[in-house]
Amino acid sequence: MTSRLSAIVLLVASFVPTLYAREITDMVGRKVVVLDKIDRLYAPSPYGAFMMYALAPDLMTGVVFAVKESDRKFLPKSLWNLPVVGGGPQAANPETLAKTRPQLLIVWKNDNNPVNDRATAQFDKMGIPYVFVVADGMTGYPEAIRFLGRLVGREKRAEEMAQLVTKTLTDVEAAANKVPAAKRPKVYYAEGVDGLSTECNDSIHTQVLLLAGDLDIHRCHTSSHMGFEKLSLEQVIMDAPDVILVQERLFFDKVYTDPVWQQVKAVREHRVFYIPHTPLNWFDRPPSFMRFLGLQWTASHVYPAEYKVDMTKETKKFFHVFLGVTLSDRDVQEMLH
Repeated sequence: MTSRLSAIVLLVASFVPTLYAREITDMVGRKVVVLDKIDRLYAPSPYGAFMMYALAPDLMTGVVFAVKESDRKFLPKSLWNLPVVGGGPQAANPETLAKTRPQLLIVWKNDNNPVNDRATAQFDKMGIPYVFVVADGMTGYPEAIRFLGRLVGREKRAEEMAQLVTKTLTDVEAAANKVPAAKRPKVYYAEGVDGLSTECNDSIHTQVLLLAGDLDIHRCHTSSHMGFEKLSLEQVIMDAPDVILVQERLFFDKVYTDPVWQQVKAVREHRVFYIPHTPLNWFDRPPSFMRFLGLQWTASHVYPAEYKVDMTKETKKFFHVFLGVTLSDRDVQEMLH
């Protein structure tokens, strides 16, 4: 063990209590001893961190990314000035993590977000307890949310979130089922400033399209977790998508005026939509609970006759339940463009 890591371990040991009140079973079956009342926690990946931003932001000791000034009014104040601890495949910065003194780590695990063994070995050496939370795709969120609610004593809040998620999944599935698979709109997911990167239909990055009726026009096997499969404009023209969902504002701002893109069916019919990004992306990159609002938004565009919802009302409700934020009509209009 290096002297640097030894110092970190000593720092962690100075705040980890010697007596824990309860033993729990996490979502992979591990027995973990944790405090009866958890006051400080961290989640070293965007999946878990964003979920805890919603469920228990006051318990977070850090953030994975700095909170942008423009997003502050849409996120709980307790997150605004927290230190950036980081996360992802390489987990959090150990020195920063130790200084923030979490009593527990939330480690999100699913088929597309494998847990880094080096990271968990690091947590073991630091002596910080951690629990695994499992959510295989968006359909696994209700169970994961309820588990987290029990873990941190926020059962009522978690249940409200889980019920909203479940209702969204059920309602969108019902709308999609009203349309025969062969007649559902074909959707092209445009990424990159040129709009010519996309994702395969089996990608973690297109789960919204899968749950909206398996609408992704790009049928292929994902070459890597990063995605960004390259296409030619000729291929997009040949695929003739009915709807285009756009990630990059630069591309969206020019798509209707670019004469070359006028050859694409969705552009000619003015069915190109810019995905909302406030305060977290509603569709992807990085995936979060906001995808459930994005699922409603997507369904409202692809099934306007079958999924008749007031997106202003639904957006206000979602922000209230998940983020405790009251939106004005103008806030919603700006988000929905």
